[in-house]
Amino acid sequence: MAKKTMTSRMSPREKLQFAYELAFFPPRFFQVWNQVKKNGFADKEELVELVNLALSLHQALPESGYASQRALTRLAVYQANARAFGMVTALKNLRKILGDKSKFAITVVPGHLVRDIGLPPFCRLPPFCNLPPFCNLPSDQR
Repeated sequence: MAKKTMTSRMSPREKLQFAYELAFFPPRFFQVWNQVKKNGFADKEELVELVNLALSLHQALPESGYASQRALTRLAVYQANARAFGMVTALKNLRKILGDKSKFAITVVPGHLVRDIGLPPFCRLPPFCNLPPFCNLPSDQR
């Protein structure tokens, strides 16, 4: 499947995937951050919506309305792992740079956002590896 860019309209599923990556996958966040710093986005409103979705994924876990226990557990693990990278503060700073002055009032992750969504592997590539970015499988799995 071809990667969507921020200039093209995204489906709801693509938006949710992008929000998860923005919230919990530092390389995606810094890709967006660098793009904003260099030349911005054609659709700033869509990016603000995605940043707010990503920030809402860092709120307290819901008691009901989620897809499955597995999805809830995965989200909890993503939240815990993202703390090491300061993703909540980074997302708040990105909101400021984008000029979003609205009050962020969400305190619990909306249940419909709790889905079992996978992220790309997060690791470094050795210089000799010809695998796609963000993927460094052990040599016996290449």
